[in-house]
Amino acid sequence: MSTTLTAGSTRVLGLIGRVSMYRLVMASLGLLAVFSLVLSFAGLVVPQPLAIVASAVVLTAACALTDLVAQSLLRMPRRLESSLITAGILLFVLRPSAEPMGLAGLALAGVVASASKYVLAWRGRHIFNPAATGATVLTIVSIWAPDLGSSAWWVGSPWLAAPVLVLGVLLLLRTDKLPIVVVFWVVAMVVAFLRTSVQFQAAGFPVDVPSVLLQVAFSSPFLFLGAFMLSEPLTLPPRRVQQYLVAIVVGVLAGWPLPVGEITLGQERALLVGNLLAFLFCLRAAVRLRVERRRDVTPTVRELSFRAARPFSFHPGQYLELDVPHRRPDARGTRREFSIVSAPEDLPEVRIAFKDGSQSSYKRALAAVEPGATLAVTGVWGDFVLPSRPTSRVLLVAAGIGVTPFVSQLRHLVATNQDRDIVLVYVVSEASELAFRDEIAAAGIPVIVFSRDEPRDLPQRWVWAGPDRVDAEALLRTVPDIAQRAAYVSGPPRLISALAPALGKAKSLTTDAFAGY
Repeated sequence: MSTTLTAGSTRVLGLIGRVSMYRLVMASLGLLAVFSLVLSFAGLVVPQPLAIVASAVVLTAACALTDLVAQSLLRMPRRLESSLITAGILLFVLRPSAEPMGLAGLALAGVVASASKYVLAWRGRHIFNPAATGATVLTIVSIWAPDLGSSAWWVGSPWLAAPVLVLGVLLLLRTDKLPIVVVFWVVAMVVAFLRTSVQFQAAGFPVDVPSVLLQVAFSSPFLFLGAFMLSEPLTLPPRRVQQYLVAIVVGVLAGWPLPVGEITLGQERALLVGNLLAFLFCLRAAVRLRVERRRDVTPTVRELSFRAARPFSFHPGQYLELDVPHRRPDARGTRREFSIVSAPEDLPEVRIAFKDGSQSSYKRALAAVEPGATLAVTGVWGDFVLPSRPTSRVLLVAAGIGVTPFVSQLRHLVATNQDRDIVLVYVVSEASELAFRDEIAAAGIPVIVFSRDEPRDLPQRWVWAGPDRVDAEALLRTVPDIAQRAAYVSGPPRLISALAPALGKAKSLTTDAFAGY
């Protein structure tokens, strides 16, 4: 997740980071639907207002009822927001209708889309984008029953390009998937331009390059497909290079649809191919963990130790997603991401840490998990890994519990006898919150501590920077050679924002960000 951030972008991240990803997507789709309805009344988009409203009601009912039945049968927690997101995406992908047969087709697509989350799933995670699955099935069925309707992607209107772009960028900043979708968009646009040019030339018409580019860029569904569907973390592979590969494949197939029998491998079918490729990358990522023990690391930080049911691979600095089923989950559901504290050399032992608190249903459920219980890891993700070159000079900046990925990296360096030029800046509210002191000290690296009170008995090469709040000036003062170092920051967006002027001087900046899906 290497991204150079400005102070402005980090402030935006801090603002939208307070909202769960589900709610942010749901709100974005709701705003887009309201805007589309206004455009419909003005006659600027194809669907009629009644068709948009009727379709939204039918899709919401179909998705919500299907999810409710499946969750009841499987004794899973209710996730209404997931239903609303699926319905919202289908509203813009399918052809809205106010006719009985058309509404029946929309209901069919909604049922299939929601059912695919449970039927086409692997170890608790759906394989294919639900909306793309529902749209594809309806398109196939429409071959024999055309009155049921099919996918239309009417969201590809030039009038909707600006709101889709603005809302999409907000979502992509939140999920750190903007570079991935930009690659997809560029590939899809170039391929679509080439396809259109070939068609024009074959028909004997001249190619108006600016006009064709504008049509391809803003009169196509590429923006919506990338921002609201391709970017879904649940159907993307774990590593950034794999995500780029999926983006390129989907971009090529979306830009130049291939005929498959009587249908065309268009937008949603192209995405399904990308989902399948991503699933193959993730195939060995999921595993079950048995709780071995828990311990208090600091007055507010708890550590859980597990034993993995089978070997699995991860890179130091990556994070896992842990599913803790419980009754009445909050809006973010039963899954959360945790940086792995242990090193790959520690397997089959796996350790995570979390800040104590009863503000969420998930944390209360996690705190109640007893030794011997088994939990599911639904995947391992992240590119928050140290530079591959051992001679690269590195700066690590951790705030509180954000130190966990660095502990994994330092344990790995110790286990493999690697000596690297690393400086750690460790920011905590109080000295008592310095977690994993012994494991960090074992790496023998310089550590600069920022805390309100002075820590006692600091290990060798550790120094206290004083009680002042850490900011860009303090960081430059304590790490004067930052321009020669690759910076890694694990902490809240507001910390990155405060340090942005100093971090901008580093050779590169990599941040540890979780999507919150």
